[in-house]
Amino acid sequence: GALGYTMQLPLEDRYLMQRKDLLAQLAVLLGGRTAEEIALGEISTGAQNDLLRATDIARAMVTEWGMSDSLGAINYDGHKRNKFLDIQLGPERGAYAEDTARLIDAEVKRIMTDAHSEARRILTEHRDQLESVTRRLLDIEVMEGEELRRMMGLPAVAHPPDDATPLPPGVS
Repeated sequence: GALGYTMQLPLEDRYLMQRKDLLAQLAVLLGGRTAEEIALGEISTGAQNDLLRATDIARAMVTEWGMSDSLGAINYDGHKRNKFLDIQLGPERGAYAEDTARLIDAEVKRIMTDAHSEARRILTEHRDQLESVTRRLLDIEVMEGEELRRMMGLPAVAHPPDDATPLPPGVS
């Protein structure tokens, strides 16, 4: 089992994400490790999956989605697919120069560093809430989003009934 786990539930199906949403997601993914740094002055192996997911997002921002100001709106994706089978062949580097590879690595590192700094800023500003949530989790181990929102002083999220069918626009 996981020693710590944060599940983010989508509020809606999202096929398009803006850069600001991805940057916020990176800060969330780095939150657990950053909380360890702040509260314990030490890090553990617990954030391994979060680091992997965050790095994959940051790399996709740079290499697939053209979300890097320094590298521009170019797709550098190196994930080659077999023409006859829909499987990835591995982390093969794309068709670009070694200098470009270094720029990509530097940009991914910059994005991750910025996200880590943002997570640190948020958790430092809300250190008292971090401590309260930590104490509560030591007591109950699992916390639902509604309780977390209440502890953070955030409004409850309205959920439609399970059997609710969305109405088309203009129909009430």
